[in-house]
Amino acid sequence: MQIPRHRDRVRDRLEVRQVPIYLGAIAAGLLLGALLPGTAEALEIAVEPAIAALLLVTFLGIPLRALGRSLRDRRFLLALLAVNFVAVPLLVLMITRPLVGAPELLVPALLVLLAPCIDYVIVFAALAGGARERLLAATPLLMLAQMLALPVLVPLLAGSAAADLFSPAPFLRALVLLILLPLLLAALLQRLVPALDLSGTMVPLMVLVLLCVVASQTPRVLGAGTALLALVPVYLAFLVLATAAGILVSRLARLEVPEARALTFSGATRNSLVVLPLALALPFPLAPAAVVTQTLVELVGMVVLVRVLPRLLRDGSRLPAQR
Repeated sequence: MQIPRHRDRVRDRLEVRQVPIYLGAIAAGLLLGALLPGTAEALEIAVEPAIAALLLVTFLGIPLRALGRSLRDRRFLLALLAVNFVAVPLLVLMITRPLVGAPELLVPALLVLLAPCIDYVIVFAALAGGARERLLAATPLLMLAQMLALPVLVPLLAGSAAADLFSPAPFLRALVLLILLPLLLAALLQRLVPALDLSGTMVPLMVLVLLCVVASQTPRVLGAGTALLALVPVYLAFLVLATAAGILVSRLARLEVPEARALTFSGATRNSLVVLPLALALPFPLAPAAVVTQTLVELVGMVVLVRVLPRLLRDGSRLPAQR
């Protein structure tokens, strides 16, 4: 009985220190990529399997048999979809107009900003007192919705810059490898090995993903010089405006404060890790580095938002609807 308790203690310690651990993984990835750029190709190959493993563990944390009951909260789900697939596209259309003359930056920026996060958003939402379980239950729905929406929204917002760029093959590959297979395997494991608990591997897998992603793309980021700096104000503007949109939709939907915080984090946090394989399929050498730049800006922003959002959305009953 000592081993399980020891594992629980290790898992609890890792979960408490998740944010500094993830920031440390990013710093290690930057150093590795800068000092040993020859490792980038091998690490890039490891990105997709590492993400698939991370999503498998994420799906294992969802009681899939009870998923139907979890998804019956129509108010929260409709608000979640409204933020991510109505409000966010409108915001993204507005803030990316300065990039119209640079399709090599515009297209990957659209790709990442239009995709809601499904992994570490759960961590940050929980740290801010958000409804972690609601986001976790909505993960498969959000992942499926973005894989269906991205091939439509990105060309629509990019216009001629995305002409003939999008083939269905990378999206179908991501749908199968990163959603369907991990989801089916998680359902099978829950049925055959109901006592299986891999939650202790979540933090190490996230560290592995961040390390591989950042280290594999750091040589591209450094090689781009100042070209990627044009994306930083766009990504910062997105964080601020998406946070405001999440708060507004939460008020209109009259959500409880924990659900409102979760909704706001979902709107402000993007799926850069999962869309990276899609960016690698684009004919722009800077596309993967543009996606990773968003990750670096976002994670710093999330550390700030964890402290700020509880002050903006204070504990209490329902948020008053705006008039």
